[in-house]
Amino acid sequence: MAWNGEEYQARFDRIAAEGGDVHGEAVLVRALKPSSVLDAGCGTGRVAIELARHGIDVVGADLDPSMLATARQLAPEITWHLGDLAYLDLGRSFDVVVMAGNVPLFTPPGTEPALVAGVAAHVRPGGRLVAGFSLDRGYTLDAYDAHCAAAGLTLERRCATWSREPYDGGAYAVSVHRRP
Repeated sequence: MAWNGEEYQARFDRIAAEGGDVHGEAVLVRALKPSSVLDAGCGTGRVAIELARHGIDVVGADLDPSMLATARQLAPEITWHLGDLAYLDLGRSFDVVVMAGNVPLFTPPGTEPALVAGVAAHVRPGGRLVAGFSLDRGYTLDAYDAHCAAAGLTLERRCATWSREPYDGGAYAVSVHRRP
């Protein structure tokens, strides 16, 4: 799938200009009080840029060159990596790795375990993997939880939204998994 970073960013700029909240993911991540975050599947950098604005050491990674070009234009001071998250090796770990924007749904079917393992490898001991995605596209919470468990992570909390409303079996979930 090819993206147009400028068009994607323009959509969020319009939402923000109309008074919409475009920083729910960053607010949830900030509540975990990390000093370092990997924004995995960062797109145009919306989440990473907001976290950096609050003094958090952030690195972004994405597979799409157009999305990263926009991110680099918006925040050249942030480190941005081009690459497949399943094979990403940044040589460091983070307090939080966040996958916002349905990231697990954009990986080719059958590669979800590799995606989760790839990003989980960047979660430091005691750190967390936070992911939010729709549940109506074939990737279930049971499968995601199993992939997290295989990567050494345990479920800490699950919410229905990035604003932390309780999960009650709906079509969207935000999961927080922790590395012991």
